[in-house]
Amino acid sequence: MASSILLLCWAASLSAQETQQQELAELKQQIQLTERQVKQQQKQLEQAEAALQQSDRALAEAASATRDTSQQLQQLQQREQQLTEQQQALEQKIQTQQRLLASQLKSAYSLGQHDYSKMLLNQQDAGKLERVLSYYQYFNRARLAQLNALNMTISQLQQVLTELADKQQQLQQTLRTLQQQQQQLAQAKAQQQHAVSKLQDTLQQQGKQLDYLRQNENSLQAKLDQLRKLAEQARELAGLNGQKGRLSWPLQGRLLQRFGENRQGGMPARGILIHGSEGDAVKAIADGQVIYADWLKGYGWVIVLDHGAGFMSLYGHNQNLLKQPGARINAGETIALAGMSGGQASAGLYFEIRDKGEAVNPLSWLQQNKR
Repeated sequence: MASSILLLCWAASLSAQETQQQELAELKQQIQLTERQVKQQQKQLEQAEAALQQSDRALAEAASATRDTSQQLQQLQQREQQLTEQQQALEQKIQTQQRLLASQLKSAYSLGQHDYSKMLLNQQDAGKLERVLSYYQYFNRARLAQLNALNMTISQLQQVLTELADKQQQLQQTLRTLQQQQQQLAQAKAQQQHAVSKLQDTLQQQGKQLDYLRQNENSLQAKLDQLRKLAEQARELAGLNGQKGRLSWPLQGRLLQRFGENRQGGMPARGILIHGSEGDAVKAIADGQVIYADWLKGYGWVIVLDHGAGFMSLYGHNQNLLKQPGARINAGETIALAGMSGGQASAGLYFEIRDKGEAVNPLSWLQQNKR
């Protein structure tokens, strides 16, 4: 009887162990599956972020090339207008010179009725002969000078016409280049919008919007802490003290998000979001020095200015940047062009003011009569 009970207990214990081992094996499989899923999700997120950065960079390059070509086109058009006006002035000058030359030839023809040899053989009055010879010499010199001037004007006109034809050819080529760049710009915009949508879809599917925002903010905070240490060397900048409520806005547009409001994902905003159009001028709020100008995850193309005394201003989501680190900037100077880089669904500017590393409400520092 006792042996039977022991046998039953042993069998039950063995069955329990087998069950535990099976559960443990299933748990291990589930853990491995979860780890694979997490790795796959992280890989998808990294791919989406890389695609976004690549599309932001392509858009910035296309926009910069288009902007440069547009400026070249404007310069060529201005030069073409100058050459056209110069051509008209030279043609009028030629007409005037031709009239003067015709008048001189008429006067010379009148004097030409007197024959030198005949006057000498007839022993005409020497004084009269001398006066006639003086007239001949005067008109001859004037006629030669007028001919030289006319030839020079014609030569200048020919040079202008040659340059004008060359500029018109360059103008046509620049127009074709601009059209191609505008097509590339449109493709880059479409690529960027696709990358933004893909990133947002990935974050929604994985439920990591909040984690993504936290990572971005931690990355930004670490970068600003690093920049603040470097900025301590710039002692000559006066800072923003005394300018509270009087600083110019970096971009003209309506507010999309205020300081402290919850962003998508629930994180409170450390700055403000201003609506704008792609390519709008982003301007420095005060004198400063560029201490950062590069792409930053979650914020796109970012430029940071040091204003001294621990004050910094940050401008994010730009289409492209116009200044490089180390550049000294005056208040109101254009430093970037507004855009939608870094995952923005619409064009605008993300703007922060930091005081000794701490984010402060920009609306307290910017002019209030604008709103």
